[in-house]
Amino acid sequence: MTRVDRSRLFLASCTALAATAMSFAIRGDIMGDVQRLLSLSDVQVGWILGAAFWGFGLSILVGGPLCDVLGMGTIIRIAAVGHIGGALLTVLSKDFTTFFAATVIIGIANGLVEAAINPLVATIYSEDKTRRLVTLHAWFPGGIVIGGVLAFLFTQLGLNWQAKMILLLAPAAFYTAMAMGQRFPPTERKAAGVPFGDMFREVARPLFLIVWAAMWITAATELGPGSWIPTIFNRVMGSSAQAGILVVVWINGVMYLLRQFGANAAHAVSPVALIGVTAIPAAVGLYLFSLADSPLTAFAAATLFAAGVAFWWPTMLGITSERFPRGGALLLAIIGASGSFSTAVAGPIMGWISETYGTARVLAYWALLPTVLVAIFGGIYLYDRTRGGYSVEKLSRGQAV
Repeated sequence: MTRVDRSRLFLASCTALAATAMSFAIRGDIMGDVQRLLSLSDVQVGWILGAAFWGFGLSILVGGPLCDVLGMGTIIRIAAVGHIGGALLTVLSKDFTTFFAATVIIGIANGLVEAAINPLVATIYSEDKTRRLVTLHAWFPGGIVIGGVLAFLFTQLGLNWQAKMILLLAPAAFYTAMAMGQRFPPTERKAAGVPFGDMFREVARPLFLIVWAAMWITAATELGPGSWIPTIFNRVMGSSAQAGILVVVWINGVMYLLRQFGANAAHAVSPVALIGVTAIPAAVGLYLFSLADSPLTAFAAATLFAAGVAFWWPTMLGITSERFPRGGALLLAIIGASGSFSTAVAGPIMGWISETYGTARVLAYWALLPTVLVAIFGGIYLYDRTRGGYSVEKLSRGQAV
């Protein structure tokens, strides 16, 4: 039987996640031109942007359990077809209906990538889950940086929005080629012989419900400000160069470096303690950004915020995989989908804060969210201490109960 090539599958997973991130960055860059050239209303633009997040979350939720039914390799290959087909349909779009459909297809592909690569990496690196998941998820901010910088350069070269969208074909084609002819293992849960029904019973465990609730807060804190920071920078600071997008690129660059080269941080303390401790600089960074009155102070606050949230998303996945391995791909899908839904909900809430209290106050109020995380993860950490510290639950092959 063909052996599992862990390095190749990991590289394919990283590239697939970079493609997902690039789709978000490029779509955000081109929407102004698309709205003008396709004569779209603000409501239609809202539908398109919403479709990207809701399609992402729903397909994660559905795709997770399908990893056990169809196999993780099949899910990744379907995602590749969606990325390539969705990008081509986007380029050919002449009206709202076609562009909306293309966005939905890419959103589904993005969700299927997330649904497959998390249990895949947790399975092939079952002895080192959190660190590998952190390194894998370095490529989401990495993809944002790549997509954002390339889109900016294409703008300077005078290339149109269709040319920018074609960029998505490169990583999609690469991870397709990397996945072809490869043997994908069964998920860790399936390999251990844990019954399919037991996977669903893990959802009701009290600690998982606490982690699930915390994911809504971590995702809203980490990703919610991304769509507002450029507006705040440009509007409140009066940036004549409209350079707010560069702050987002900077934040994602910092996050990429920390995830790529600081992946051991989670177990240097414990994954739980890491989130609880880093919630403090995240809160301070958001609050200081709301007070910033110059590019220098804004970038300094953004750096502090980025350092605070850098490890959150992959560490939440790592905690889920390490503490609830019997939940398999389903629990990882629930956590990922909840993060996507939380981000979609965060946008309108932050808009309400902006209209009610002023744009300059949005991040000051948003800084309250990570303070809740200090209490949640501080409590879990103290609970773990009474039981001997953070523990990783192991599944042995053939384990049925």
